[in-house]
Amino acid sequence: MNFEELLTQAQCGSEAALGEILARYRPLLVKHSICDGFFDEDLYQELCMTMIKCIHCFRI
Repeated sequence: MNFEELLTQAQCGSEAALGEILARYRPLLVKHSICDGFFDEDLYQELCMTMIKCIHCFRI
């Protein structure tokens, strides 16, 4: 499934599609969750929540 289809399904409430998008971007989210050489779980969760909010606001 391509990204546009996943995004559309996630915006319609599909948890599976939302999970797939988060899984695809997990390496990037983890990379940006490292602070002073350590993984910050709280920062990771905040980034995930921000991404979820952006997914729902994004217009195709």
